[in-house]
Amino acid sequence: KLLQDGKIAVGASGFRLEHVCPFGKSVISYSFDGGETYTLPAPVIDTPLDDRDAGICTFGKSGVIVTSFNNSAQMQKEYNKDNSYVQSYLDTITAEDEEKYLGATFRISRDCGITFGKLHRSPITSPHGPIQLRNGTVLWAGTRFDDIFAGIEIHRLNTETCETEPLGKITSSDKSVVLNEPYMIELPDGKLICHIRAENSELFNGGDETMFTVFQSVSVDGGKTWSEPEMLLDRTGGAPAHLIQLSSGELVSVYGRRKKPYGIMAMVSLDEGETWQTDIPLCENLATDDLGYPTTVELKDGTLITVFYDNEGEDLPCRIRQQKWKLIR
Repeated sequence: KLLQDGKIAVGASGFRLEHVCPFGKSVISYSFDGGETYTLPAPVIDTPLDDRDAGICTFGKSGVIVTSFNNSAQMQKEYNKDNSYVQSYLDTITAEDEEKYLGATFRISRDCGITFGKLHRSPITSPHGPIQLRNGTVLWAGTRFDDIFAGIEIHRLNTETCETEPLGKITSSDKSVVLNEPYMIELPDGKLICHIRAENSELFNGGDETMFTVFQSVSVDGGKTWSEPEMLLDRTGGAPAHLIQLSSGELVSVYGRRKKPYGIMAMVSLDEGETWQTDIPLCENLATDDLGYPTTVELKDGTLITVFYDNEGEDLPCRIRQQKWKLIR
């Protein structure tokens, strides 16, 4: 995320031993030189649980929101059943700890990410967090932490009280489609465009993954009502997506493709989301399908930086990478 003072902030899930790991922390790194170098990752959200999926939102002149979520100790025990070290740690987590920390969380900085306030909780979660509208309102599109099948909820976030208020909802008429991990942007005319990860409902009941793609929904009334979500890629084209509008007006949405050739892809719209040119490769022929969650910022000279994660092979640690590129017009 490009912060108000010009530095780039990268949020990530760090310090994990496994995909689900109680030692996970939501961390942040900064670049002061346009993505040439970055500071070491510093924890922003570090509860006793497995903090993950760090998102970043800017608001006002110096406000920064870092979002995250975590899983229950029991879920982590089931995932790490063969790791006695992790099991021993999880045995120390109390019911009081879960009552205090379990769920979707966020912290707010009011000095451009130098210091952060206390931990707050939200009923919804999303990997990239909220956005600020042109009128100053902060909107958060997310999935209910306790019900992934409930569709996408749009909440207002009061940055002073740190409380959320439901505003609208995105649902699919096709009940076999599960919508999650959304991100939205506001266009100059006030239209909101939301890109959403979509999967088949059977997957969550032990079935095969037959859908992993991006759907789009649009609101023209500030997020209260939304159009029927429409699929932008093929059924296994990739997800989740992150949207930006460039200074020149084009929309760019980036996503991870988890079928061969594995890679980080982009789609571009020249008509404010009416149509898209899809499957533009940014970084292809990656080693495994353990990749994705890209986000993009635009620098003053038009250079785009897309940050994502991947790894070099099975059983190797994941890494955070970036690709610098430009849109050729």
